[in-house]
Amino acid sequence: MPGVKINLVDTTMRDGSHAVKHRFTKEQVAAIAAGLDKCGVPMIELSHGDGLGGSSFTYGFSGTSEFELLSACASQIKNSKLTVLLLPGIGTIEDLKKAYDSGARAVRVATHVTEADVSSQHIAFAKEMGMMAAGFLMMCHMASPERIAGEAKKMESYGADYINLADSAGYLLPDGVKERVEAVINAVKIPVGFHAHNNLGFASANSLAAVQSGATYIDGTLRGLGAGAGNTQIEVMSGVLNRSGYETGTDFYGLMDLAQNAVDPVMNRPQVIDNGSLMLGYAGVYSSFLLHVYDAAKKYNLEPRDILVELGRRKMVGGQEDMIIDVAYGLSQNR
Repeated sequence: MPGVKINLVDTTMRDGSHAVKHRFTKEQVAAIAAGLDKCGVPMIELSHGDGLGGSSFTYGFSGTSEFELLSACASQIKNSKLTVLLLPGIGTIEDLKKAYDSGARAVRVATHVTEADVSSQHIAFAKEMGMMAAGFLMMCHMASPERIAGEAKKMESYGADYINLADSAGYLLPDGVKERVEAVINAVKIPVGFHAHNNLGFASANSLAAVQSGATYIDGTLRGLGAGAGNTQIEVMSGVLNRSGYETGTDFYGLMDLAQNAVDPVMNRPQVIDNGSLMLGYAGVYSSFLLHVYDAAKKYNLEPRDILVELGRRKMVGGQEDMIIDVAYGLSQNR
């Protein structure tokens, strides 16, 4: 309800890493982090797009070590929490230690929406180190509100400080967001957040629906920079929430200027809903698959939409990027 404090979480330097092919430089992230801190954004997330340890042949190599990037940001941050994403099975406890030593003070432990149990040791270890820890349930369109509530309760029992639901495919419409957020809020005693993708053009609407349903943590990126068609545009959300009577503690004009001066110059292309991005949302496919699909389509002379439809049919999820080539090869043989 209006008057409630909404915590805007910036993921420009994590989800946005996908859009720049993991090529952020220390100078770029330092400027973005300094600006976000000055604008009052409470949590600033940075890591490889696929989380700590994601720099690999499967997910794409980083141009600069994420730990170097974290250190560059930590030197610029005075008030915000420098945050990392960790997917168990990609990132390790050792990676989390290195992130802490590099200045990270919060971690969001991400699992597939039905696999919260694999997050237990990472959440517990983060809490032992004194870090803020959130449970991050990805691809939340793939489970019922009741199932998601049960998985959220598991993460709460492991010590999570809040639960974040991620519409990783940009598949949901506002009613679907409302059902899932309300189910989790009714099941746990900790705050709930939401992470949107704009593949169907609903990122801001879905984020607002989450807030109206009781979510108090909302993810966004400057200029919407992120996988697929990108994320909720954080400067837009700051303005929308302020106009709607919610408290964000952020500098609306400052975020607009930061987006223009620090993010526009590093974008490879405008963050628009092109055909591939639209099909991600329509077929319910993990947003970070898009650039991998384009590469596979080019290699096998295929229509990217055909690959995306097949990935959606098979209900493939994050962590299965290596299977995209297999799917494309199979389609090329059946052509």
